Amino acid sequence: ARSYHSGETRDAKEFLASVYARYPQAKLFAVGYSLGANMLLKLLGEEKENTLLSAAIAVSAPMLLDVSASQMNRGLSRFYQRLLLKDLNASLEKKYETHDMQKHIGLKKEDVKKLKNFWHFDEAYTAKINGFASAQDYYEKSSSKQYLKTIQTPTLIIHAKDDPFMTPEVIPKKEEVSRKVELEILENGGHVGFVSGSFFKPHYWLDTRIVDYFLEKNS
Repeated sequence: ARSYHSGETRDAKEFLASVYARYPQAKLFAVGYSLGANMLLKLLGEEKENTLLSAAIAVSAPMLLDVSASQMNRGLSRFYQRLLLKDLNASLEKKYETHDMQKHIGLKKEDVKKLKNFWHFDEAYTAKINGFASAQDYYEKSSSKQYLKTIQTPTLIIHAKDDPFMTPEVIPKKEEVSRKVELEILENGGHVGFVSGSFFKPHYWLDTRIVDYFLEKNS
């Protein structure tokens, strides 16, 4: 048994292979956001020259999952964590209706509500159901930062220094990425924000930047 997790690249690889088989002459581009961006970067590093992609963009990727999981316990990030965990716990509780989850993960249904942060949830469920030794093992093996040096597809990493879900150590330095990776580190932008202009007339900078980058790589 397995479930979605931020280091799971097999589904994306199969999807890309399917699209490529159907449209072999087309150039393929991919954008990942947040946890999806971490997965995309990991895929790019794993596949090296064999990604089937012409270019890729990763936005607000938590490239060190353990750091981000810990950061979610601080400040206003805790409120976002609480909302996400409410949905994750509800989804896990629903699995008990059709699967012997206590046998699979050793956790009683009534104890699911005791999982109060991502470390607890990933230790109790994500790691066990996906064959990791622990949450730390899951985070270490699934974090994308260690794969950045082997990326051979033109890739743009967009990241904001004020992202509340991360710390400065998540942001890669130039020497930590391959020559195919372009770093665009902005002072402001939050987590997948990057909106400029006024309240009444906002400018969605991120949308424009994504299109411009892919047009550049498609020329």
